Amino acid sequence: MEDRRIIFAHGSRKRAVARLRLKEDGHGWIYINGKRPIEYFGRDDLVIHALEPLKVVGKLGEVDVVTKVEGGGLSGQAGAVRLALARALVQLDESLRDTLKEHRMLSRDPREKERRKYGKRKSRRAHQFSKR
Repeated sequence: MEDRRIIFAHGSRKRAVARLRLKEDGHGWIYINGKRPIEYFGRDDLVIHALEPLKVVGKLGEVDVVTKVEGGGLSGQAGAVRLALARALVQLDESLRDTLKEHRMLSRDPREKERRKYGKRKSRRAHQFSKR
């Protein structure tokens, strides 16, 4: 039996949480909730965003990634997968930390939805003013 390390990591963005399992010396298989990334996200820009850490460090096609992601929308989920993947790669090889930090992939995006205020339609959108 091969002796491949399995690394676990998690990431979050907005209301989305991703739990990721990364196997080193893999075949380049990537699954998100049991589907291929393009099948799951349905948009190329989200797939590119989610898998960017692999491309930056040159590990695309070298590791197997299995991710469970829940909560939020597709954009938040892509961001959560991206953070989890970057954290897993740092656990795999500590020398990748500087590269990933340079590309701002190791910090969680702190932006959250603004709360809704009373007397407004949305967070800031007021009702339309009527002069008469």
